[in-house]
Amino acid sequence: MKLYKYLFFSIIFFFILSKLTYALELKPMMSLELAKKMVDACEFKRSQTDWRPLNIAIVDSGADLILFRRQDGAFLGSVEIALAKAKSSAVIPVPTRVIAEIVYGKDGKPGRVPGLVHVDSLVAFPGGLPIKTADGHLIGAIGVSGARGDQDEECAQYAIDSVKELLK
Repeated sequence: MKLYKYLFFSIIFFFILSKLTYALELKPMMSLELAKKMVDACEFKRSQTDWRPLNIAIVDSGADLILFRRQDGAFLGSVEIALAKAKSSAVIPVPTRVIAEIVYGKDGKPGRVPGLVHVDSLVAFPGGLPIKTADGHLIGAIGVSGARGDQDEECAQYAIDSVKELLK
């Protein structure tokens, strides 16, 4: 009887375990391959313009670095800024432009949370965008720095748009 009880609970345990692992396998994640495609697209976009060289960072949903690329001649001071933009958009999954509006305000209205700018590694200017699947699941973020903020953001958006089909 003890053997049957042991066998029964073992089967139940492995059944539940298989269901849990199956659920884990379905969670979309940022891959190095996807990050490379995005960085390549951003570099292509920059090559079609007269923008200054860029630093490009891609992080996963936990704000851990997946890929960083510094173009020849890119401003060294913006290396950390690109990474901070990516991390900011992963931690608070909105564009860093929106974070700037929350902190500094918009259209003459004051910011709602001005103290947010004092949080370590949180940046409040354009160039960081969350990367989400078609159903809205956050898989990471991209941060671009080196050109003007609007150009950084345009490049980041171009990178995301270039892999839209892979984000389904």
